[in-house]
Amino acid sequence: MNSPIIDDLTWRYTTKSYEPTKKISAENMAIIEEALRLSASSINSQPWRFIILESDEAKQRFSNTFANKFFPNKPHATNASHIILFAHNTHYSKQDFEAVIDQNILDGRLTEDKKDDAVSKFSFADLYTEPNGYNANWTKAQLYLAFGNMLHVLARLKIDSTPLEGIDIQLVEKEFSQELEGFSCPVALAIGYHDESDFNAKLPKSRLPAEKVIKKI
Repeated sequence: MNSPIIDDLTWRYTTKSYEPTKKISAENMAIIEEALRLSASSINSQPWRFIILESDEAKQRFSNTFANKFFPNKPHATNASHIILFAHNTHYSKQDFEAVIDQNILDGRLTEDKKDDAVSKFSFADLYTEPNGYNANWTKAQLYLAFGNMLHVLARLKIDSTPLEGIDIQLVEKEFSQELEGFSCPVALAIGYHDESDFNAKLPKSRLPAEKVIKKI
């Protein structure tokens, strides 16, 4: 199959070891940041924050959160070029959504007279919101849309990546509480360039056959 999309997805894999001296360029980081911002979400809710760790100090703080578990992931914290913390609002409110609509108006997507109708679409989020305002299951799902988008963007840029669900969420949220501003961080992403010891880079791609996972009716 001749397709740049398939080429991207065939190229990417989960990197196991990073070369700490190889850094992502400022140009590519600008693309990554804009791609995160442009990610899709239900009702365009955008219930997220993306905390990019690029300084040695910030990455060391992240490394310190591996004090109790997930030790195999600890080297990525300091060896990868950057770490992205993916965080979501666990109590996404109508007021939060109204701020999105206000931005729509500033961007020319909506006119002021259509604001009330647009804000009424928050009723969809209400379906997933508990009486105390908790709707983390819904907002976390939106976060993973951005996460998947980023994996493909990185593959297009030929930048290696490692999804990190193996993080100590409590310690991460404690260490970065100021930056997260009350949001929850269930997953992080190490990005950079693999080193020669990365065994996974040399292995062939392996997935279940199409007939096992795709049904046409």
